[in-house]
Amino acid sequence: MKKALVFLVVFSLLVTLVLAGSVSAQDKHKIGILAPAVTHGWVAAVAYHAEARCEELSDEIEYRIQTSSNASEMTSQLDDLKTWGAEAIVAFPQWTGMEVPIQMAIQDGVEVVNFDIKIDVDGVYRVAGDNYDMGVQGAHYISDKIGNEGTVVILEVPTAGSVSELRKEGFLDTLDEIGADYELHTYATQFTREAGLSDMSDILVRHDEIDAVYSMDDETSIGVLKAIEEAGREDIKVVTGGGGMQEYFEMMPENEDIWIQSALYSPAMVKDAVDMAVDVLEGENVPEEKIIPTTIVDRTNYKEFLDPDSPY
Repeated sequence: MKKALVFLVVFSLLVTLVLAGSVSAQDKHKIGILAPAVTHGWVAAVAYHAEARCEELSDEIEYRIQTSSNASEMTSQLDDLKTWGAEAIVAFPQWTGMEVPIQMAIQDGVEVVNFDIKIDVDGVYRVAGDNYDMGVQGAHYISDKIGNEGTVVILEVPTAGSVSELRKEGFLDTLDEIGADYELHTYATQFTREAGLSDMSDILVRHDEIDAVYSMDDETSIGVLKAIEEAGREDIKVVTGGGGMQEYFEMMPENEDIWIQSALYSPAMVKDAVDMAVDVLEGENVPEEKIIPTTIVDRTNYKEFLDPDSPY
């Protein structure tokens, strides 16, 4: 009789725990993450940081991360997340053609937080960095290091569309505001170290004296620094960058004769997008757009931003 009673008590406790677990799981919000399928660099780090934040919130949310190679694949995965029951989706659409499927998801009752890329969709939330301010900060940084006179090379990336345009606009507007009298030389490049190396090598041949390089991207800047080293140039005092790349951070203290700077446009900002999705589902009063201010990283503070686990 006692054995039977003990069994009933244990069985009752197990049932209670299972039911409690079921209720807990039902109480969790379902959040989907859509990111490009890239295995390295800034874009890859977006998925890394998104998953890291979801893991930190695993007591509150269930999540699924999908990565895709084009708009068609991302659209299919968006549908999969809707079928799964996602209440909110954090989307990082790298391609055109995502406007209609995202609008349809919103019409179906799914909250959508767009990361970085701005798309023309009603009802979408957005988290991004401030591209214009990156240019503003770059201008102030160069002026602080070389004064308001000198020769400055601008490396723009026309294929990057509004990203490059805004960073250049912020840079030039600020030069006008602070009264900098620079001899400016603008060249097109790409957001890769290979392009930075090749294009800067040509630029160094064309110009005997350069005081600073306004580069918009850390990858490009790594190539720029390699070109400067290979050419044996000692005239360049500043090379800016943008993004927040670990390899680039580690180069900062090694180059004592050049101020290496990065205007932080960190992929870790996607954590704010995940937080925004949770807040929306919790009924919090959330602004439709959150623009994260620029942080400048150089040899004076780079240690604060080192992350050995980051893929970027």
